[in-house]
Amino acid sequence: MQATAYTYDPETRSGSVLLDDGTPLPFDAAAFDAGGLLLLRPGQRVRIEVTGQDDARHIELITLQTL
Repeated sequence: MQATAYTYDPETRSGSVLLDDGTPLPFDAAAFDAGGLLLLRPGQRVRIEVTGQDDARHIELITLQTL
């Protein structure tokens, strides 16, 4: 699934993304670390892997979207 980075806190390595429908979805340090990223800037397109449904959705991995 694709999304757009919305917020990112380098101290906690957590933040949020906006799904393509505009829904914000938070991610934690574990998801950030799983993607191997060093930094994330708002507006970057990212690829995410999500588990769960509706209000129980959880980002398992976040990485940069590459072509």
